[in-house]
Amino acid sequence: MFMVKTKQKMKTRKARIIQSLLVAASTAVLAFGFVISPLVRADSFDEQIKQLQADSNAKQQNVNQLQVQADSYQGEIDRLQTQINAVQSQIRENQAKRDDLQTKIQAAEDELAKQKVLLGENIKAVYVEGQISTLEMLASSKDLSQFLDKQQYRDTIQQKIRDTLDKINALKAQLKEQKTEVEKLLADQEAMNQQLGAAQAQQSALLSYTEDQKNQFTAQIRANSASIADLRAQQAAANRRLGGSAEAGDPNHGGYPNYLYAAAQDSLIDPWGMYNRECVSYTAWKVYQAYGHMPYWGGRGNANQWPGDAQDDGIPTGSTPKAGAVAISMSGYYGHAMWVEAVFSNGYIRVSQMNYDLAGHYSEMTINGSGLTYIYFN
Repeated sequence: MFMVKTKQKMKTRKARIIQSLLVAASTAVLAFGFVISPLVRADSFDEQIKQLQADSNAKQQNVNQLQVQADSYQGEIDRLQTQINAVQSQIRENQAKRDDLQTKIQAAEDELAKQKVLLGENIKAVYVEGQISTLEMLASSKDLSQFLDKQQYRDTIQQKIRDTLDKINALKAQLKEQKTEVEKLLADQEAMNQQLGAAQAQQSALLSYTEDQKNQFTAQIRANSASIADLRAQQAAANRRLGGSAEAGDPNHGGYPNYLYAAAQDSLIDPWGMYNRECVSYTAWKVYQAYGHMPYWGGRGNANQWPGDAQDDGIPTGSTPKAGAVAISMSGYYGHAMWVEAVFSNGYIRVSQMNYDLAGHYSEMTINGSGLTYIYFN
């Protein structure tokens, strides 16, 4: 008989362990992709909501950093565009200068051709005159003065033609040299323009990549927001199934410590390892307030796992409502914990609670006491 009872106890204990492992495994599977805190999460979907919000916050930081990078890339693109505009303006000026020099070179060449024609005619005339001997030129002159004038005229014409040809050739050479310098400058400026264009294209590619990343993060943030809204809607529906209507109730929030209530939800950890302004944090405080001791259940389960935690610690549980007990609703992903203030003869109970509205607020309501699991800490 003793062995039978021992085997039954072992089976019961084994079943509890398996149940706890299954619940833990289920929680891990449903929360896949998120970093689960070792501390207790309180209400249904709160862990998922918190992780989604944390993920969105991290992605928003990435978006902000990418925006800074995008602004930097855009600033560099604008700076390069200013340089490109300046170089292109210089290129246009030098192209106009080159074209003007080419026009002047052509004019010089035309003038040179004209002077060569004149030179040919003058040489021909001089040649004809040159056939006359100096003695004959002297004989045909009225006097010596006329002879000297003819000789001087011929020499002067020849010198002028040579000077004109030299001047035109010098001008042409100068213009060609200037044109060569301008063309070299144009080549340098075109190369610079190509380099600036390549740098700008690189910055544009970086900007495009950054904008794409930013858009991806923004899309993920929107998806997280949609998931959070859906989770809140599901949790609100689970809470409404408890029945009753939440009331503000005790202005002192059921005695819940003000340092925990005044702080932003989930910003502090209470003495039992719970996030502040969550349902389990409130009920843990009520147990401590009423009985002077509350087990440290941080990291040991959510609201709907409290009954198993209680059984493991030898704390009795049951389905009969009792004032001063903790009522657990198993609805939703994480369940909901409430403190039983009073029990009525019609089977209804008066409870106080935290975070029924998913906003971390204290409330009270009267609900049907059936279908709940009660933990008797006294």
